[in-house]
Amino acid sequence: MKRSDTLKTADQLINGQRQVDYGSPQENFARIAGRWSQIVGVEIEAWQVCLMMADLKIARLANGPHEDSFVDACGYLALASELAE
Repeated sequence: MKRSDTLKTADQLINGQRQVDYGSPQENFARIAGRWSQIVGVEIEAWQVCLMMADLKIARLANGPHEDSFVDACGYLALASELAE
């Protein structure tokens, strides 16, 4: 997949069906951050959830290239950028 196709696909996912399925990124990742903060006993912010999810996708790539992991990592990092503002 070409780099622009990877980014376009990530854009379509985070601004399309995934937002319909999971709600706004602000609400969804804030909810996850709240739950994870309780588990680890350290405050986690929504944008940090996105970083950790991107890192999970990057870690999976150690087993070899998978198009969906590249796309998802790009999407999570784009969302992290927005939520960190």
